[in-house]
Amino acid sequence: MQEEQALKRRILDLANRCYQSNVYTFSGFLNQGDQALFYEMEREVSFVPWTLFGGGEDCERRILRFGSEEMLGYEEEFPISCLVVQPLMQKFADNLTHRDFLGALMNLGIERDVLGDIIVKDNVGYVFCEDAMAAFLQEHLDKVKHTSVLCEITKECPAAARPVFSEEELVVSAERCDAVAAKVYNLSRSQSIRLFQAKKVFVNGRQFENNSGALKPGDAVSVRGFGKFIFDGCLNETKKGRIRVKIRRYV
Repeated sequence: MQEEQALKRRILDLANRCYQSNVYTFSGFLNQGDQALFYEMEREVSFVPWTLFGGGEDCERRILRFGSEEMLGYEEEFPISCLVVQPLMQKFADNLTHRDFLGALMNLGIERDVLGDIIVKDNVGYVFCEDAMAAFLQEHLDKVKHTSVLCEITKECPAAARPVFSEEELVVSAERCDAVAAKVYNLSRSQSIRLFQAKKVFVNGRQFENNSGALKPGDAVSVRGFGKFIFDGCLNETKKGRIRVKIRRYV
């Protein structure tokens, strides 16, 4: 609770500084729980425009920016870089996972909120981080697990780090969020409901506690510990009165 109150105060301070000083202000990277907390106080900071962005399409960890070109008369990019971390010799590299990259980064003694999403594809890590940390990480991150690595900094999100989807058609009893999530992750309805009760379900970045709420086409659903998918809507109704829906699951 104290951490939540501290985050709320920090967010309100960022909004006030933007409004009073006519400059953009930025938070560190916020996880989904932090973002849900921000959405709860959205009305309190409605006097200043805001944007959330993580460096790439559909990043979950995102920086909150207060200010806009219309308000301030100029545009300022988010202070986000992408560190491309790849083995020096792929042939002899370990099979590297998200946990391996995160562990190597945390061993450098940095705070988690300077890091955004870490995406691993084909044994290469794509680490979104604050601009101010990029050079430090490039200089000091030389090994992940037992594998020597080389780091390259880019301001653009590499194509390889962009999301990949598998399209699926599912038959569900209703377009309720708990029914769809249960089918997507092969859970019982009661198991699905417990995820909502544990505040582990997010729709479009917002915490979603209403398990019976209906999903709309385009809704991005994230369930902690299970993954993320986009709900593309209803296709048709089966002869037994059930609903065939289409989703895109993040690979």
